[in-house]
Amino acid sequence: MLERLAGHSFYCFLDGYSGYNQIVIAPDDQEKTTFTCPFGTFAYRRMPFGLCNAPATFQRCMVSIFSDFVEKIIEVFMDDFSVFGDSFDGCLTNLTLILKRCIETNLVLNWEKCHFMVKQGIVLGHIVSRKGN
Repeated sequence: MLERLAGHSFYCFLDGYSGYNQIVIAPDDQEKTTFTCPFGTFAYRRMPFGLCNAPATFQRCMVSIFSDFVEKIIEVFMDDFSVFGDSFDGCLTNLTLILKRCIETNLVLNWEKCHFMVKQGIVLGHIVSRKGN
């Protein structure tokens, strides 16, 4: 992933808002998340942290949403999306496609953690830029 990100001129780093909580659990599967406490019995409607296989399910969901763009104009790691382009206009066009997909799928972003049209950024602890990683 880092090798595919390195070497581009511009990047947009997007962060999904409350990642797991955006994934709706199918109504037939909600009973599998049932828990009891002093106030009653409850089941999750949205995927909480800590469920078995939740990270893999979430990653699969994100890759599915962006499947036609992954490795071409975006890299996805959990709820962090790295959009890239070889020119300012190219990156802006790619960002437009990704933001439209977010709107279509009701995927909410945390704007406070997003960085737009930058020449370098940190991904998984590595600095990625036109020079490499």
